[in-house]
Amino acid sequence: MSRAARMTLVADRCWNGDGERATGPTAVTVEHGEIVSVIPAGQVASEPEIVHLGARTLLPGLIDCHVHLVDEQHDGESTPYQTLSGVPAMKAMLEAGFTTVRDLGSAHDPINVALSRAAEDGLIQGPRLIAAPNIISEPGGHGDKMPGLGQRYGVDVGTLGDEVTRLRSLVRHQARVGADWIKFAASGGFSSPVDTPDHVAFTIEEMTVIVDTARDHGLHCAAHAMNDEAVRRALAAGVRSIEHANLGSAQTFARIADHGAYLCPTLYAQRHFIDNLDDDDFWSGRDPRIREQFRTRAGRLRESASLLAESEVRVAFGTDVGMFPHGEAWKEFRALVEAGLSPSRVLRAATSVAAELLERPDLGRVAPGATADLVAVAGDPFTDIAAMGRVEFVVRSGEIVFDRTGER
Repeated sequence: MSRAARMTLVADRCWNGDGERATGPTAVTVEHGEIVSVIPAGQVASEPEIVHLGARTLLPGLIDCHVHLVDEQHDGESTPYQTLSGVPAMKAMLEAGFTTVRDLGSAHDPINVALSRAAEDGLIQGPRLIAAPNIISEPGGHGDKMPGLGQRYGVDVGTLGDEVTRLRSLVRHQARVGADWIKFAASGGFSSPVDTPDHVAFTIEEMTVIVDTARDHGLHCAAHAMNDEAVRRALAAGVRSIEHANLGSAQTFARIADHGAYLCPTLYAQRHFIDNLDDDDFWSGRDPRIREQFRTRAGRLRESASLLAESEVRVAFGTDVGMFPHGEAWKEFRALVEAGLSPSRVLRAATSVAAELLERPDLGRVAPGATADLVAVAGDPFTDIAAMGRVEFVVRSGEIVFDRTGER
């Protein structure tokens, strides 16, 4: 929208990405894409451009560590169509305050790599995108959606392999096309056509081949792992992040913490379905097998979410958006708080902890020297987490990319 060489944002409240609460009136000065000053608002001297944000809370730009920029409803479309569908999804995520996202596989082709380049080149508007091109899956596993299993064009969300030579080749190919991360399915899932969330995929040896080959290329691995055994194997193989663990036990959450790994729990992606189990209109056109998968495991999902809140695992914010509309990503904040996590823990998950996971110390904080990614929300999320659904102002790399404040 606009990028000033230097501007100062003044808000009634500011949270720096750490701490248990927001501070009072604060002025944050940005210059050439970097935060250069954070001071009490009363100390602001003359500045070339001051943006008054009033009774809003200023936060670090949000980070979603688990997105799918191509909706599940487009799984059966052609690659060109899927690519185009990702453009409005990118814009929706940015306007929801997410200045950085990690896309963990949206199609057989490396669509997310292309979207990332397009955003950086200014061809489209969107967040900074960290890409795992395609989920590596065993045949018949979570990412296998061949035509006989319902795919219109035969475009797999997953890239299939079950021998160590093949798995090495898959990782090397993804590195070649521009992967930032590698993702593989250590378990089944709710949305895949032939497995279940209790299914375990790959041996420890096979997972280790994936992780070691990724490491050879300077890449980390994320493992889709719903159940205890899948998480155990993935951690033994050396993954950096566990995705979901929605059927995990207290022992599993402790194991993740002990290994120093991160967990992206994606609670709302499950709530979105189990809260609508009795709504026939919601399920119209959806695979009835998925409805039954959620129905039979709803109690376990709720219990596991409570155990997560009691654990000391490092939670990194991840929504699995694409399984539900991109404009609803903020509902993960609410789901985590309703599960029992404190607002400060949840907000850190979407800022400083997420930045740690992604090894981006310049992100997720409001401090001198940090990249100028900033978000202003109406209200105070420490007392009303729904404020995270009221994003009114977004700065990405020093540029105002969204403004509905009416203050300028």
